[in-house]
Amino acid sequence: MKQLLFSERVLIDDRLVPAGVLIVGQLIKAIIPSAEIDIQEVTHNYGNCVIMPSLIDAHLHVNEPGRTDWEGFETATKSAVAGGITAIADMPLNSSPVTTSAAALEEKKKSGTGKLFVDCTCYGGLVPGNADNIEPLLKSGMRGIKTFLCHSGIDEFPNTTEEELRKAMPVIAKYGIPLLVHAELTDDVQRFDKEKPGDYKNYAQSRPQEWEVNAIKLILNLCREYRCPVHIVHLAASDALPLIESAKNDGLPVTVETAPHYLYFDEETIPHADTRYKCAPPIRNAENRDKLRNALNSGIIDFVATDHSPAPPDMKELDSGDLGKAWGGISSHQLLLPALWTSMKNSGAKIADISKWTSQKPAQFLEIDGKTGKFKEGYEANITVWSPEESFVVDEQKLHHKHKITPYDGETLYGKVKATWLRGEQVFSDGNIFSTPKGRWY
Repeated sequence: MKQLLFSERVLIDDRLVPAGVLIVGQLIKAIIPSAEIDIQEVTHNYGNCVIMPSLIDAHLHVNEPGRTDWEGFETATKSAVAGGITAIADMPLNSSPVTTSAAALEEKKKSGTGKLFVDCTCYGGLVPGNADNIEPLLKSGMRGIKTFLCHSGIDEFPNTTEEELRKAMPVIAKYGIPLLVHAELTDDVQRFDKEKPGDYKNYAQSRPQEWEVNAIKLILNLCREYRCPVHIVHLAASDALPLIESAKNDGLPVTVETAPHYLYFDEETIPHADTRYKCAPPIRNAENRDKLRNALNSGIIDFVATDHSPAPPDMKELDSGDLGKAWGGISSHQLLLPALWTSMKNSGAKIADISKWTSQKPAQFLEIDGKTGKFKEGYEANITVWSPEESFVVDEQKLHHKHKITPYDGETLYGKVKATWLRGEQVFSDGNIFSTPKGRWY
């Protein structure tokens, strides 16, 4: 089956040009210049909307099996489709069992069978006492191994120490797979003032930037020693940027992501006692946010992922507003593209940069860039169509997440997703999901 998608703005080699994307079956057959297109052969004319490679969310928490009351593969991947995303990478928590063994990985894959609306992969987990499980996980096709340097919030997934990192990193280095690190090194100082439970600045000060800086110092030193690729997840502390830039300049195998909420929100404007904004590390001030934006533009930060981390309403302490007790996680999976574009469009970023941060770089990180992440003959026809100039007010009830709880509710965002294509099939258009679950594990 042949299909020809046309737009005045198709992203080809970092340029927006009038062109057609010819699809044969599941693959891209050719990119056809506008002058060579017979308009009668166009099957989908998207006018002035942008056609670009589909998005990849390389960091989210699906929570299945075991905690599908938090999210689950069906709702998470429906959210992906509606957000222009065709591939996701699931963290080893907060599922139960946590994905710290090959057996747990198989259980997770089994639980997702028949529920995937997009393609999916998983990360394995490094926790105390499972160093012997790391190699079998790597042989099972893991795209990375995740660890925490502080309590994860899930008792089944405790944090590792330097000693445990030293045991695991040589094994991980042998496979050339990245160690993903939640980089906060906590101390014994109790900073959260229980007399100010709804004050976000109080919460942010209870997890200071120095926690991230100290953790990143440790992990970069170990990276230098073992040459194990390391990846810093959801960077929030701009104070750590000089360390990361120096490590990259020294040629260390280090990559970094940040999340849209660190680029969009700032702690000064967060409403009092609104636990929807609680995440770890915390959202920092506007100056910090602007430094993260600059670091993304300059390449110090490699890409953006949502860290979508939902929880049932009672765990978010919406009624009490207690930031000390509330689950720390922001729901935003479906809003990756508009939240990022709205954050960055006035900071020097171009549409080509958005695609690089949400498609090309994540595809390279997950080692699937040989088949997706760009428009090239023989690549899978995974496509996002969107309108950068069109704004909309976020209505959380229109999100496909299991729980309609997000700090973006009521925000005006730019960049409306019009259509999503998965391997040559239009699976989403103008608010409607057409497909049955056709995602696969990779």
